[in-house]
Amino acid sequence: MVDQEQNNPSNFASGDVTDKYGNPADRTKTGGWFAATIILGTELSERMCVIGISSNLVTYLGGVLHLSNSESANIVTNFMGTLYLLSLFGGFLADSVLGRFKAIVIFGSIQALGVCLLAISTSLPSLQPPPCSGNHVEYCAPASGKMMAMLYVSLYLTALGAGSVKSNVSGFGSDQFDVEDPKESGKLIYFFNRFYFCISMGSLFAVTVLVYIQDNVGRGLGYGIPSGSMAFCVLLFLVFSNKYRYRRPAGSPVTRIAQVFVAAWRNRKRSLPSDPSLLNENEYGVAMGPGRERISHTDQLLCLDKAAIVDPSMNDPAKQSPWKIATVTSIEEVKMVVKLLPIWSTCIMFWTVYSQILTFSVEQANTMDRRIGSFQIPSASLQVFVVGGIVFFTTFSEKVLVPTMRRWTGRPQGITSLQRISVGLFLSMIAMLAAALVEKKRLDVALQHQLTNKEKAIVPISVYWLIPQFLLVGAGEAFAYVGQLEFFIKQAPVSMKSMSTGLFLSTLSLGFFWSTLLVTLVNGLTGHGGSPGWLPDNLNRGRLDYFYWLLTVLSFLNLLIFFIFAHFYKYTEESTGGQKESKSFPLKEIDSRGRAEKPGNEELEIYSDV
Repeated sequence: MVDQEQNNPSNFASGDVTDKYGNPADRTKTGGWFAATIILGTELSERMCVIGISSNLVTYLGGVLHLSNSESANIVTNFMGTLYLLSLFGGFLADSVLGRFKAIVIFGSIQALGVCLLAISTSLPSLQPPPCSGNHVEYCAPASGKMMAMLYVSLYLTALGAGSVKSNVSGFGSDQFDVEDPKESGKLIYFFNRFYFCISMGSLFAVTVLVYIQDNVGRGLGYGIPSGSMAFCVLLFLVFSNKYRYRRPAGSPVTRIAQVFVAAWRNRKRSLPSDPSLLNENEYGVAMGPGRERISHTDQLLCLDKAAIVDPSMNDPAKQSPWKIATVTSIEEVKMVVKLLPIWSTCIMFWTVYSQILTFSVEQANTMDRRIGSFQIPSASLQVFVVGGIVFFTTFSEKVLVPTMRRWTGRPQGITSLQRISVGLFLSMIAMLAAALVEKKRLDVALQHQLTNKEKAIVPISVYWLIPQFLLVGAGEAFAYVGQLEFFIKQAPVSMKSMSTGLFLSTLSLGFFWSTLLVTLVNGLTGHGGSPGWLPDNLNRGRLDYFYWLLTVLSFLNLLIFFIFAHFYKYTEESTGGQKESKSFPLKEIDSRGRAEKPGNEELEIYSDV
């Protein structure tokens, strides 16, 4: 009887997932919340490492290594930009060669090593310049090439590890829930919010406990704690390897995308058949390779359909080179990725705004009154209000907003991912508006007290004036991050899930790099002819408020473009038989009920939760 229950097909998870040994995954023994909890803990530790570095690195670069404000800001944004750019590399390796489990283990170990090296480099006096003599910055000895080299090695090892872990951990977590099982699919609805809640808890610990340790005890311990935590989580992750559900690598997604474009170009002069069923397709799912699902033909981007035109002279299309003829499923996978790109491009600006919270907002705080009695708040700890905004609005979304919208719209997830993103973009714009107004007030107070030319002077204005910009960015991130993560994972092909997560994370990368470019351009255009420019080392002589106004205007324009792209986006939905199809009607994203209509006034849901 026990053997019959264990071999009952209904116990096996769907979607071509296996256990550790390559056998069909048993729902009763693998996956679910136990496996997901270990994965969530790994992400929490990863976030402790990254935020523990990025949130307070600018104070170390300026205060210990004696770098300028703009150079310090650019090092931080370049580090974060590279980290998220390398998430594409990690996603590519997982999808094509390693699988998500091996990728997390390998790159998690690299991340722990990188943070360990950073702890060493910030602890040894031989890797730091001597302290400044007096209070005059011009007498500060700059960091040597050897010191900067050690810093860069540790930072970019961390970036390689953290970026590759991040591109796989969310996808691997969602693999632990069976979308065909009603009980497990219901749990998946909450996985993304809880995933981000763990990110927030790791960030909260970093900007409070770790930042305090770094400023008051030592950076060696401040970086050593997250390094040890990551190493422990990788070990724990390995110990429970038999509890996970695995999805076999389906081959290089980049190669498959290239094959479709090359085949379509080869057939560009040929006419499409009037009946799409005459296009090339494998008859059996097994022929498509592991981890892939049949996708129905859609009437979008028909130019790519030419890659599947069957030449009558072909004896067996299935045996032909994929560089000459592709299948409908391969073409539809490429279409799904291409459809993501317009939305992807408008998500970049949010992270440019976010990068200011890690850089210039911290430098603002350094010039303001941070005292609470005899205790002085570390400048980087103001980011606790970012985390507070994230935690509050994530909880509000899960406990109040989603249930309310679910009852109103009838959709399981309550609001669509694009609606979440739009809220996040709007709040980031308001955050920069608030930042510009507060900075103008800070400059006015500095002028009134004749502190404009005193670089290290503390302006008599409370640091609490900065809370709105931190809180608004946190609130925006609660919507934008969850919405983007959900959108890119659910709207991408199953076989390219890790790569699609990397595509999402690349928006963060380009957002940070865009900030670096903006800072460089603004310094170059405004800091010449004897003018200190908008972003000098002495912020009391600069016009940081103008820079914030520039970001406000750019955010507004970006939001308008996003609304246009969102209005015409067509969600890819699950259909019967494990296939996917794309609804052939325009997205009514801003519609009050979140619904769209086909001819005949038949109301249809525009979005289906996985």
